[in-house]
Amino acid sequence: MTRFTQLVVAAAATLAAGTAATGDASVLTGEIGRQNNESLFWGPYKPNLYFGVRPRLPESLWTGLMWGRIEEYNDVKDGLRYTCEQGEDIRGYGWDEYDARSGGVQTIHDTGNKIDITTSFVKVPGGSKGGSWAARIKGKLHDDAPANHKTVVYYYIAQEGQGELVAQGEGSELGYKGDVTFTGKSESLGDYKLVVTEGNGKHPTGEHEISATRPGDVTLVHSSQVSEEAIWQAMPLLFQKLQTAALAVQEEYGMENAPPAWQVYRMPHQPGSGNSHIIQRTYEGSFEFDVIFSSGSAGKQLSKDDVTKAISSVSGAFAERFSSIFELKKPFKAEKYQEFGKSMFSNLLGGVGYFYGKQMIDRSYAPEYEEENEGFWDETAAARERKAQTLEGPYELFTSVPSRPFFPRGFLWDEGFHLVPIADWDMDLTLEVIKSWYNTMDEDGWIPREQILGPEARTKVPEEFQVQYPHYANPPTLFLVIEDFMERLRKTNGTQPSGKEQLAKGNRNPLHTAHLDNWELGEDYLRKIYPLLKRQYDWFRKTQRGDIKGYDRDAYSSKEGYRWRGRSESHVLTSGLDDYPRAQPPHPGELHVDLMSWVGLMTKSLKNIAEALGMDEDVAELNKNLDAIEHNLNDLHWSEKDGCYCDATIDDFEEHQLICHKGYVSLFPFLVGLLKANDAKLGKTLDLIADEEQLWSPHGIRSLSKQDEFYGTGENYWRSPVWMPMNYMVVKQLQNVAKQEGPYRNKARDMYNRLRKNLVDTVYKSWKETGFAWEQYNPETGAGQRTQHFTGWTSLVVKIMAMDELSGQERDEL
Repeated sequence: MTRFTQLVVAAAATLAAGTAATGDASVLTGEIGRQNNESLFWGPYKPNLYFGVRPRLPESLWTGLMWGRIEEYNDVKDGLRYTCEQGEDIRGYGWDEYDARSGGVQTIHDTGNKIDITTSFVKVPGGSKGGSWAARIKGKLHDDAPANHKTVVYYYIAQEGQGELVAQGEGSELGYKGDVTFTGKSESLGDYKLVVTEGNGKHPTGEHEISATRPGDVTLVHSSQVSEEAIWQAMPLLFQKLQTAALAVQEEYGMENAPPAWQVYRMPHQPGSGNSHIIQRTYEGSFEFDVIFSSGSAGKQLSKDDVTKAISSVSGAFAERFSSIFELKKPFKAEKYQEFGKSMFSNLLGGVGYFYGKQMIDRSYAPEYEEENEGFWDETAAARERKAQTLEGPYELFTSVPSRPFFPRGFLWDEGFHLVPIADWDMDLTLEVIKSWYNTMDEDGWIPREQILGPEARTKVPEEFQVQYPHYANPPTLFLVIEDFMERLRKTNGTQPSGKEQLAKGNRNPLHTAHLDNWELGEDYLRKIYPLLKRQYDWFRKTQRGDIKGYDRDAYSSKEGYRWRGRSESHVLTSGLDDYPRAQPPHPGELHVDLMSWVGLMTKSLKNIAEALGMDEDVAELNKNLDAIEHNLNDLHWSEKDGCYCDATIDDFEEHQLICHKGYVSLFPFLVGLLKANDAKLGKTLDLIADEEQLWSPHGIRSLSKQDEFYGTGENYWRSPVWMPMNYMVVKQLQNVAKQEGPYRNKARDMYNRLRKNLVDTVYKSWKETGFAWEQYNPETGAGQRTQHFTGWTSLVVKIMAMDELSGQERDEL
């Protein structure tokens, strides 16, 4: 039994006995916090790399893998892999199995280089500095590759900040033979060793006269001291060294007697101390080696056998737990869906990263804060041209990412959807991520909607999108997860099995659910996060307030109307729905129904949390706000003529005017659960969703009606495609309606079953054909579109597969 489990059992016994447990709860809180930090300390937290390991520390040791074929001279430039990219000759890649607390296995199908790369990553707890870890790197040639096909492998090791790192090995000035050992020391990690083992694999031999000085069976190590600005640029640093070596060969031998490529592009072997180290090996055929990090505080250095056992244990535990947590329901019980679900979820969880650095924020232009003048979008654009942004921070963020190749950074509204399935797997990890996001919130209650931290992150973002503005909002989807945590905590109320009982039932790591299993921990988290939620809520209601009084609008409340700030003539990026059609031309009197709905969700969630915490005054205030929002949704946004909710603007006569572009925006009061089961408006909303000439497609719910004049036009980003987060919300609400007494339950049940199957079939088929999840799906063909390897919110398909198929009897039992 672990020390953590002992404390859980002891604390539970104390509470059950009715004794004062304040001291025990405090000890338990501290111990869980410590073990949470240790089990989540190391990880593949550089998701922009095919494989990059780092700790959750601002400046510390990190490593990254590079590889490529080395048959021709241009292979070094054209075939080298390091950062995840779109459009390369890679037929799918990502985590087949992954748990953030123990590790997993990733496979990269590199068709361009005719090799599959497998990276197995495991963590071994112990000591006081975050424990140890290991990676097993395997390369297996494709069947169509020649037996002597050559692959060059580089492993990059960087020690950021203060610290020592020295390379050691046995060999000569030509290179090392056997293992390569790096001894290091830093304040955060203490003493440590990192060993790159000799492993297995054949090395090439050459007949060129240069072979005497450039043998293929040695490991090259180049150590250097580089600047903070350069240390993250592994590829340019490598190319500098290769270029120098290649020029020397060219000067000596010329093109007439040129050696083969694998002997030309070889770094000088210059091992020693420094903060930047590159290891180079060349293989002929398949290969395997380990990278083993042993913390000095653990008292034991890991061996190859330890790594083998840990990999086997991690794989078995993942398979067992996945089938338990995500018990796939019919018609998705077949083994092929298990494989699909494991891949989708593992890639979501494997996309969690740790980011640190400064970000660009512009707090300068107060006149445009309210965006009150007609033509405000031109004024806003002119203000941006002044480029008054400054670098603020540094900030740190622990978050999953939407897409490793295209969006390897934190996105606020994506993250709430990411955490929906992650919360089922590991609630304590989810709470760590939420806490990290709220730690980036400023004193007013603003959280930057994109977290672009540091120069490495900025290389993936066009300049015009790098600056964040403190009056720009983003859908507050984290409330979805926090409210779910509160509901699950309230239901268990300390009745969950103890840590010892969980271990007996196969839950090998009680840390996954520690804050659910222990009421005092969960309640303490809610009490600490609630003021931050309330601050964000107040910021939303202040900065995104719409104008009701100024245009003499007839509404139940003169306060509850909202408008996204930061819109341009053709986009409202802050809404998350980018190019979805809005009023033309833009007007400062606009009111946006999706934003009103999001504020309604925040109000409802805060009210429920305040009730759970016994905060009666807040409950009364929030009930009043929610009542006003529900009334104003109908007064300001419902169109009886169109049978749906619509945005609003001000017409040429200074009158309130509804702008109805039927699609996702029209569904938002339904999506966030603000419609009652017997409301006629719910019936009309379901009619709109189910209409095949409008939103319903064989592949999911379209983002915009087929009948809309803007359907499929312009960028066609949110103007027809099927998006998983909105479809998940539709499925969830259809299920809720089917569970309640009301006139629409049978219709909702039928729509739920059909939509659930359509969505899973669409994502699965595209994944099987391409090897990837996609950002969106074509409503006519079901093909994946736009961003490749979009294993962020598209992974919600795992939640959908785990939802029950409803028959009439099952519906009544729910």
